[in-house]
Amino acid sequence: MLEQLLIFTRGGLILWTCKEIGNALRGSPIDTLIRSCLLEERSGAASYNYDAPGASYTLKWTFHNELGLVFVAVYQRILHLLYVDDLLAMVKREFSEIYDPKRTSYSDFDDIFQQLKKEAEARAEEMKKSKQVGKPVNNNLVKKQGQVMKGSMDGSNKKNSGGDSENGGGDGENLKGHLLENGNFNKNHVINRELPRMVNSNGKENGSSNVGAFDVNKLQKIRGKGGKKTDATVNKGSKVEPKKKVVKKNRVWDDSPIEPKLDFTDPVSENGEENIAIVAADQGESMMDKEEIMSSESESEEEDIGKNGKVETKNKGWFSSMFQSIAGKSNLEKADLKPALKALKDRLMTKNVAEEIAEKLCESVAASLEGKKLASFTRISSTVQAAMEEALVRILTPRRSIDILRDVHAAQEQGKPYVAVFVGVNGVGKSTNLAKVAYWLQQHKIKVMMAACDTFRSGAVEQLRTHARRLQIPIFEKGYEKDPAIVAKEAIQEASRNGSDVVLVDTAGRMQDNEPLMRALSKLIYVNSPDLILFVGEALVGNDAVDQLSKFNQKLADLSPSPNPRLIDGILLTKFDTIDDKVGAALSMVYISGAPVMFVGCGQSYTDLKKLNVKSIVKTLLK
Repeated sequence: MLEQLLIFTRGGLILWTCKEIGNALRGSPIDTLIRSCLLEERSGAASYNYDAPGASYTLKWTFHNELGLVFVAVYQRILHLLYVDDLLAMVKREFSEIYDPKRTSYSDFDDIFQQLKKEAEARAEEMKKSKQVGKPVNNNLVKKQGQVMKGSMDGSNKKNSGGDSENGGGDGENLKGHLLENGNFNKNHVINRELPRMVNSNGKENGSSNVGAFDVNKLQKIRGKGGKKTDATVNKGSKVEPKKKVVKKNRVWDDSPIEPKLDFTDPVSENGEENIAIVAADQGESMMDKEEIMSSESESEEEDIGKNGKVETKNKGWFSSMFQSIAGKSNLEKADLKPALKALKDRLMTKNVAEEIAEKLCESVAASLEGKKLASFTRISSTVQAAMEEALVRILTPRRSIDILRDVHAAQEQGKPYVAVFVGVNGVGKSTNLAKVAYWLQQHKIKVMMAACDTFRSGAVEQLRTHARRLQIPIFEKGYEKDPAIVAKEAIQEASRNGSDVVLVDTAGRMQDNEPLMRALSKLIYVNSPDLILFVGEALVGNDAVDQLSKFNQKLADLSPSPNPRLIDGILLTKFDTIDDKVGAALSMVYISGAPVMFVGCGQSYTDLKKLNVKSIVKTLLK
């Protein structure tokens, strides 16, 4: 039974809903569909599954892009209604004929809908009956295949009768199952069948004792055709000179004096006390507080010097010369959009966007443009590019604002420290970028404390201790082989006692498939309930970013004992200065997780931390 069918505008105004619903929908499937699919550029999907306590729904939808209407059908997932797609198409066609932007009530559409539903159900029943009856078997085709198989068996038996007198006709029967697979002649099995029957140098077949022997003369003839000489053709009388042994020369050690110590992490004064320099005076202002200046739009044009020495402006836009403009095109169809979307997908993949994400984005853009009227002399490519640009900006713009400074001050008013946990895979730079965040918070007069909860990797505590000494920040550590959840809990208690405003928790790097370490991370998050969970990922990864983030979230959800598990809240992208224009990992991570990119690491000093410039990323992806 169809639970609900709604018609509403893209602005959110509900125009019509079917009146036959007896029970109200559990949960909010329509709102979830709008947030998770329509606003997140996943509208190219075929359907959406929504789970609520006591009910599971499937939602299907279609658009009328010219009128700006959305048609959504909701039904119980267990029913597998076959007529929903057909019904949505008919409702879309009929409602578009009576739609008036000035009207807000369409009570006269109730009777039309009932008739359309009966027609769709009747059509689905006819299709179901036809599938149950099935198609009759074509006896002529079966007879023809049998004749082909019989002829193949006879030919193979005649050919093999002279060589296998002991086996008689048994080989033909054994070969029968190999020659015909699913009605197709398989040449590979015939070749494999004849390989053991080699020919010797006298031209006679080898007996059963030499089955599988290899003919060297035959190999020489084959290799001789290519003009290459083999070792087998070397005369027996010629002697091969033995190779001279390479004698390793003795190493001469340099008597130069020993280099001075290169590690200046812990400088010591003459009296034996540590001499710690204040980094803030040397590093300057963090890039997080600097507004990035956007370049002008003319950057999309590059200047080339022609043969005559004059500067020529050359547009390097990849859409410019690819498609011709279409004059007077009434409505866009999938066939019109396919070439432009194919080129757009390839362009996104060259920018390191995961293939799956690029394909879904193109499907979503196609769904938003199909049926839309195109103005005269308007290039399809420019229309597609504009739609994709809007989609990318919508994806990369955070759905909810996460202002750490504001949240820290809110936690201060409540008398508790603000806790941020840094998680991620091995070697992405969690400790280094944690120190960058600590330096940025210090500049805003916030008391920060580090918690060394990476009790697994050797040297992790010492690494974080070095950052803490350089920044003159207190650090809470308990050494190695301790439970990180307990260490983090004690660190938060210590921060409450000494008046620290923020606790930055460093965790061990772990692969997304390492269940013991993922279980320990889930326990740490469950026990301490941090205010922010930051996933630290490399900007260098492509398709692996999707796997990392999706599995991290999945493991945190599966292994948490809480009914409402905490997932990743934000992303910190590292090594952003090493990727040039391959910025697609940022898009892939945000699309797959829905979490915003809050920080971007772009260097090795403490100031090299900045915000993600959405306009710059979109421009780089599409240029």
